[in-house]
This record gives sequence, C-alpha cells and structure tokens, in this order.
Amino acid sequence: MRSRLTTALATAVALTLVAAVPASAHGPGPGGHSHHHDRPTTYLLDPVGPAADDVYPEGIATRGDDFYVSSTTDGTIYRGDLDEPTATPFLPGGEDGRAMAVGLKVDGRTLLVAGGATGRVWAYDLRTRELTGSWQVVQDGTPTFVNDLAVGPRGDVYVTDSMRPVLYRIDGRERRTTGTELLEPVVSFVGTDFTYDQDVNANGLVVSRDGRTAVVAKTRTGQLFRVGLTDGSVEVIDLGGGSVQGDGLLLDGNRLLAAEWTADPQSVVVVHLDRDWRSGTVVSRTTDPSFDDPTTIARAGRDLLVVNSQFATREAGGTPEPFTVSRIPVP
Repeated sequence: MRSRLTTALATAVALTLVAAVPASAHGPGPGGHSHHHDRPTTYLLDPVGPAADDVYPEGIATRGDDFYVSSTTDGTIYRGDLDEPTATPFLPGGEDGRAMAVGLKVDGRTLLVAGGATGRVWAYDLRTRELTGSWQVVQDGTPTFVNDLAVGPRGDVYVTDSMRPVLYRIDGRERRTTGTELLEPVVSFVGTDFTYDQDVNANGLVVSRDGRTAVVAKTRTGQLFRVGLTDGSVEVIDLGGGSVQGDGLLLDGNRLLAAEWTADPQSVVVVHLDRDWRSGTVVSRTTDPSFDDPTTIARAGRDLLVVNSQFATREAGGTPEPFTVSRIPVP
C-alpha cells in the first residue's frame, strides 16, 4: 500500500503557477513586427549529463523572457529563455536539502520552490542564486507532500499539502530567514467539505487579487474548492455538473485556467468564475499534439507555457521521450 501511495503522490504532484506577465511585455519588436513566430513551440530540458531520461518535471514559473522548471526526481531547477530551444540547470539538485522540487512561483526577483515529500519550501534570489529563505512542516512523522504555492498581494505565500489537510502561510514580512523556519498552517480542512483520502489531495492553488480568497484543486475528484483565507471557510465551487481535474492553476482575471493531465484528452481547461468564486462554468478545453501529461502552466505574454511531465510513463515503468515544455497561445 505504501508503494502505491508513494507512486500516486510522485505522479500527481502538482504545481505551480505563476507570475502573470503583462501582455505588453512581449509586444511587437523593433519596427512594429512581433517576433513570436520565431520562437520555439517546444523547449527541451537538457540536464547536461546522463540523467536526461530522469527529469520528470512538474512546476513552472516565468519572469520576463525567462522561465523556470522543477524536477521531481532530484530537485534541479532549470532555466530557459523564450527565444532559445533549450533550458539548462540553474540550481543543481540536492542543494539545501532540495531532493525534490514541485510547485514554483516567481515574486519579484524571488523564486519560491515547494519540495514535495521533503516537506520543505525554499526561496532563492534569481540574480545571485542565493538561498534567502527556508521553511519546513512540523516534523511529527506523518507523511507530507508540499505541492503548490501562490503569493498574495502583500507578499504572503500560501502553500498546499497533498497529504496533510492544511493550507500553510508564510508571512510576507518574514520571507527572509537565517535558518529553517516552521511552515505555519492558516486553514484546516478537517471537518470541511474538502475530504482528504489516500491519494493526492490539495494540489494547484491560486489567490485572489485582494488576498482574501483562494481556489484549491483536488485533482482526482475533479473538484475545485473556494477557501476563505481570512475566515477559514471551505466550500466546493459549483461547476454546474462540470469537472476540472486540475493540477496547476493560473488566474487570468475572472478566468481560471487549469492543466489536466489525468483527463482524456489531456488539456488546458478554462473556467469562468462568478464574482464571489462560489460557482463557475467550464467554457473550453484546449489540447495540443505536444502535450504529454501536462501538469502546470505559466503565462508568458500572450503565450502559455505547459510542462510535459510524462508521469504516466514513469508510473508504467516505460522509457520517456526527451522532456519538454510546450508553448501555445493563451486559450
């Protein structure tokens, strides 16, 4: 049972989403001509070594023309440029106890990394690569899977745990640490409609612009939950009979985008949320021939970057194709 649970966790881990870059950031180049058509539509993750068949990426975040991708296998963080076909290691795996990396988020010049089964979160300065903050869950011997991150308007960082029924918060004023601090729960799911079972539970996460509300995905059941960050309320979002097997989530105004790698077909789904986020309507699903278990998504100007995890290949014990990130127009 333990190995099945571990496999389920390793496969459906989940992510991150992402700094929304204003559409104007990648507008027409010199002379008024857009350079988008020259950009690759897929990016190769190149470990520069023998581990090319063992990356199994999960999370993605963007900053300007740069993007960052996490490896669930060894915690390597890759960096790519939207104009270049290959992303290469930026932070080596294993540093700072980073033996696994899942959700990623960029906030200003800080890269936030969720560490999955390590129960850890790290913060790095994108210019110097310096470790600026480190946190971990309570070490009480129970399983943990720190999965995704989102940043509120005042710099507070919220973190999901797929195995412990809590949502954590890192205070925006306490994001620089000298040692490793405790990840403090801010909302408990115990006794709410968000029932934890023997699978991946709380997964993708977004926070509203005013910082008062979050949406959390529960992948396998196809549910989205509205979480009150100030009052601790938890309720299922009424999708009118629709289902969203969301892994990574991305907020685009009143639209919620979700990567669905466990669905058929694998797609990026768009949900139109009502004003108070208590209900929503699935309005579209976008697929692409390049998708291969898409776990997380990030906005890059008018484009969407989609991580191809190949988790099903790992589950089946198969040999993966080279690991890639897809670039598609924002649905």
